[in-house]
Amino acid sequence: MEIIRRFSDVLEKTPALLDAISPAEAAKQPAPGKWSKKQELGHLIDSACNNHQRIVRAQVETGPSLPSYDGERWVALHNYQGMEWKEIVARWRMMNEHLLRAASGVSPQARERKLSVGGKEMTLAFLIEDYLNHLLHHLGHIGVEVS
Repeated sequence: MEIIRRFSDVLEKTPALLDAISPAEAAKQPAPGKWSKKQELGHLIDSACNNHQRIVRAQVETGPSLPSYDGERWVALHNYQGMEWKEIVARWRMMNEHLLRAASGVSPQARERKLSVGGKEMTLAFLIEDYLNHLLHHLGHIGVEVS
């Protein structure tokens, strides 16, 4: 599956690019009410956690109906702004490696399995591709471009 190869490539290249961001730069909030790089990467940890569960449950349940999640509240509850940048980067890497392992095991037949997230029906293949696009969007916003 091409999406898995792309995701693997992103995970290989991104940690060094994130490590190049200074802790001070990662902590800066661009404007009141806007996420810092720490908070935005934390959001990607939360997204990985939620999407990992979706990938697994879509393979073990028939047509699961799963909730969306409130990204703002999750970021606030985890207090990513108060964490060390290196710890956030390490957690991001670990959670995405875990998600990649689950996504890599999706069989060709399971790719077309249906699930519902926040009332929106989709295939497992769409969910995985949408997750990668979401990840790349936020990494770009953080200042990390991975081709």
